[in-house]
Amino acid sequence: MLIERADVIVTSPGRNFVTLKITTDDGVIGYGDGTLNGRELAVAGYLTDHVVPLLTGRDAHAIEDTWQYLYRGAYWRRGPVTMAAIAAVDTALWDIKAKVAGLPLYQLLGGASRERCLVYGHASGTDIPELFDSVRRHLDEGFRAIRIQTGVPGLDSVYGVASSAAASVGGAGSNTRYDYEPARRSALPAEETWDTRAYLRHVPSVFEAVRGEFGDDIALLHDAHHRLTPIQAAKLGKSLEPYDLFWLEDVTPAENQEALRWVRHHTTTPLAIGEVFNSVWDYQHLIREQLIDYVRSPITHAGGITSVRRIMDYAAMYQIKSGMHGPTDVSPVGLAAAVHLGLALHNFGIQEYMVHSEQTREVFGPAYEFAHGGLRPGEEPGLGVHLDEDLAATYPYERAYLPVNRLRDGTVHDW
Repeated sequence: MLIERADVIVTSPGRNFVTLKITTDDGVIGYGDGTLNGRELAVAGYLTDHVVPLLTGRDAHAIEDTWQYLYRGAYWRRGPVTMAAIAAVDTALWDIKAKVAGLPLYQLLGGASRERCLVYGHASGTDIPELFDSVRRHLDEGFRAIRIQTGVPGLDSVYGVASSAAASVGGAGSNTRYDYEPARRSALPAEETWDTRAYLRHVPSVFEAVRGEFGDDIALLHDAHHRLTPIQAAKLGKSLEPYDLFWLEDVTPAENQEALRWVRHHTTTPLAIGEVFNSVWDYQHLIREQLIDYVRSPITHAGGITSVRRIMDYAAMYQIKSGMHGPTDVSPVGLAAAVHLGLALHNFGIQEYMVHSEQTREVFGPAYEFAHGGLRPGEEPGLGVHLDEDLAATYPYERAYLPVNRLRDGTVHDW
C-alpha cells in the first residue's frame, strides 16, 4: 500500500490548526496534527515544501522507516517545527495502519491498560471567589483533577487566568476565556507585566483556600510557566508541600536542566516538565537522574506516536509517568492520538484536557468521549477523527500570537 498524495490543511475554527491528510493508492485516509501555536504557517510551509514531496510512492505501512527517513535524512534534526511536521506524518500513518487493520489505534499499541485516561481541566479566576466558581463548574462537569491558576494582586493580567469569568469551561466566541485560548488574534503579540515576588507570596494562600473549600480528595495541579529561577522554584515547591499537589509544572526554564536538580533537592512536590521538548534527547538527563515525575511532551510537538512512545518507554525504567500537554492548540487529531497512546501506556499518568470550541469539534468530529473524570477513544478503526474539509475551508487562517511576558522594568522574561 503506497502513499498516493498528502495535503496540508490549515483551518481556524476559533483558533489555527495545521492538519496533514495522507491518502493511499487504495483510498485509505489518515490524519495527523502539525499545529504549533503562533507558528502554524512555519510547520505548514515545512510540510508543503520539504516533506510532502518525499512521501509520494512510499510504503504507508513503513512507519518506523519513514520516521527515521524524515528525522535523519534532513541533516537538520529536532526543533519544534521539524518535529511537529514529523508528528503529523507519523500520526497520519498510524491512523491509516489502524484503519487497514480494522482496529482502534490503541489496540495496535498493545491494547488498553485502563478503562479511560484520567484528565485534568483548567480552573482559574482573577480572585479567589472567581476561582472557586470555576472549580465548582469543573467538578459539576465530572473532573476529578483540576489545574489551579489565579490572578496576582497588582498585576492586570496573568497568562492562563480567564479574562471572562462568565464564559463556560469549554465556551468560545466573543466572551472566550483567556485560559481557553491565550493566543490572541492580532498583528503583534500582547505584552503582560510580571512580578515574581508578588506571585510567590500569593500562590500558597490560593492553595490553602482551595483545600479549605474543597477538601483533600481533588487532585490539584499548578503551572509556573517557566517563570522562576532555580531558587525561586525550590521556594515555591517547598511552600506548596502542605497542599499535596498532583504536580507543579514548568517551574523554571526547561533549557537549564541542571536547575531541576537544585529544585529536586529542596522539595518533595512532584515536578512535571517538557511541553517545549520535542525528542527523547531533551529528557536524557532529567529521566536518568529522576529529576522529574511527569513527561509533558505532546504527540503533536514531539515527533508523533512513534517518538513519544519511545520517550515513555525510557521514562518507565525510572517510574516516571506521562502527563501530555493538551490545551486547545493541540487539535482533536492530536488529542485523539494522545488518548489512544495513553490508554495503552503502562506508565500513563494524566492527560491535560481543555474542551475544544463547538466550531472545532464540528470541523474535526472526534469520537473520544469524556466521562467519570477521564477520556476514552472510540472503538472505530483508526484515530476516530472525521475532518469535514468543506467546513474547514470556511475558517481561513488568522494571525494569532501568545503574549510576551515582561518584568516591571521592561525586560522580556521567561515563560
